[in-house]
Amino acid sequence: MHQQILNILQNGNAQFRVITHEAVGKCEAVSEIRGTALGQGAKALVCKVKGNGVNQHVLAILAADQQADLARLAQHLGGLKASLASPVEVDALTACEFGAIPPFSFHPSLKLVADPLLFSRFDEIAFNAGLLEKSIILNTSDYLRIARPELVDFRRDSSH
Repeated sequence: MHQQILNILQNGNAQFRVITHEAVGKCEAVSEIRGTALGQGAKALVCKVKGNGVNQHVLAILAADQQADLARLAQHLGGLKASLASPVEVDALTACEFGAIPPFSFHPSLKLVADPLLFSRFDEIAFNAGLLEKSIILNTSDYLRIARPELVDFRRDSSH
């Protein structure tokens, strides 16, 4: 998986660097090690949207300093509710260890969506690339060009 991501980025002439570090799953700790802001971290949530004839797995990407509003996500996709996928489903759809899921979908039934705030504040995003001990810092516009996520506002409104 890690190599697959590197290949995609290299083939797409993306500007990125790889950092090897201790395997820490916490966003706060890993952003400190990477020397990046927490808000640059691309947090990946594998969700299941159901109801209303919808049954869709979604890889939802948002800035690590934000919380997801799963109801907004479900609504956008025409479903009634969204929940986090089970560890078994996550494994089947991403083949990654939990906490190291990259913001790329390699599975045909896993729809990639991303919250636009992640891309509007920083020139680079940071994420674990299939392995907890490897991080990739990637140019934001290169990510958008290569991964082509559907942009959906699904972060929890902080004013609530």
